[in-house]
Order: sequence, then structure tokens, then C-alpha cells
Amino acid sequence: MANAPLRFYFDYISPYAYLAWARMPALAARHGRALEPVPVLFAGMLNALGNIGPAEIPPKRVWVFKQTFRLAHDLGVPFAPPPAHPFNPLLALRVTAAVDEPAARERLISALYAATWGGGTGIETPEQVSAVIASAGLDAPALLAAARTDAVKERVRRETEAALAVGAFGVPSVLADGELFWGQDSLGHLEQFLRGEDPLTAADLARWQHLPASASRR
Repeated sequence: MANAPLRFYFDYISPYAYLAWARMPALAARHGRALEPVPVLFAGMLNALGNIGPAEIPPKRVWVFKQTFRLAHDLGVPFAPPPAHPFNPLLALRVTAAVDEPAARERLISALYAATWGGGTGIETPEQVSAVIASAGLDAPALLAAARTDAVKERVRRETEAALAVGAFGVPSVLADGELFWGQDSLGHLEQFLRGEDPLTAADLARWQHLPASASRR
């Protein structure tokens, strides 16, 4: 288990997942872990949990863009809003899921994120996605065709369901040795965990798991 891969659940629609992706390859390498980027449909997760996304709450939508701009500045990561948001990320998720070779998948993810949040032209149309695939040195017609197959569509659905099954409720999420870390701001805690320095004990967790609720919202 000590050398188990880090499973990184992401959706291109999330600027936080973009910022986390900018850090994840180096983070995994520091701890001698393989990185498994897993494309999932954030909207599917929200639907399964009866939730709504940050961009669907007008004041939160504006706040998220302001915060992520500031975070990107601190990280030295290029940042600009996509042509529209929210947008439909399904095609980009499916072409990513169609790439099995790890280095090629990482290269494609970086290119698709740059086209989304790094000042590119977006990734919503087949033409936009095709151009990004080609820029990553991959076969655009073949990947676009694969993205239309039932097998690849099912792969994205299955990975989204698997993320929910391990307790994920949003993106980015990282599964490390059975422990889930959500949000790019939790990556420091992930590193503590990987170093064996997690301050959270089983006794601490038990207090929260068995804490009763004395009120509920209708």
C-alpha cells in the first residue's frame, strides 16, 4: 500500500482542479508515487448527491473566479476564464478516458486544461478539442471517434460512480491509500499524510462520525 498510486479525480470544468493538476505530478514524484488522473463528470456527482455547483450560485460564482485568480497568481500558473462557464466538458473527459498510455494522458490533460483555464479558446466543441489533441501530439480523429463509442462513454460513467463509492463529492479529489483529500487547498494535508505525519487519529475521527445531529433543514 505504501507505493499505491495516487488517484486524482478531476473535471475540466473546475478551476480548482486545474490549479491542483499544476501541482500533482511534482507532488506524486516527491513521494515516489505513480499518478493516476481519472476524468469524472462533476455534474453527475452533483446530481447523484442532490447538490448544485458553485457556478450555479451567482455570488459564489463570482467569488470562485476571484479566489482562483489570486491562487493562480500565487502559484505562478497562467489563468484566464474559459469562453463560457459552466460549459459541457463531456467530450474532453471522454477523449481523455480514451487514452491509456500514462504519459500521453498527462500530456493531453495539461493541453486541455491550458485550453480551458490557461488563456486558450475552450474545449466545448469537437473542433476545439481536435485542435488541442493535435497540439498534444496525439491522433485527433482516432480519439474523437473513440469518444463516441459506448465503451468510452461507459468508462467515464463508471469512474464517476467509483469516485462516489469511495466518498468523493467534488473535484479535485485525491485518493491516497484509502484516504480521500478534496480541493486543491488540501494538497498540503495530503503531503502530511504521505509523510506519515497526519495529525488526525482514529479516535478524533470517531468523535465526528458518531456525533448526533440536533437540528435539520427542511
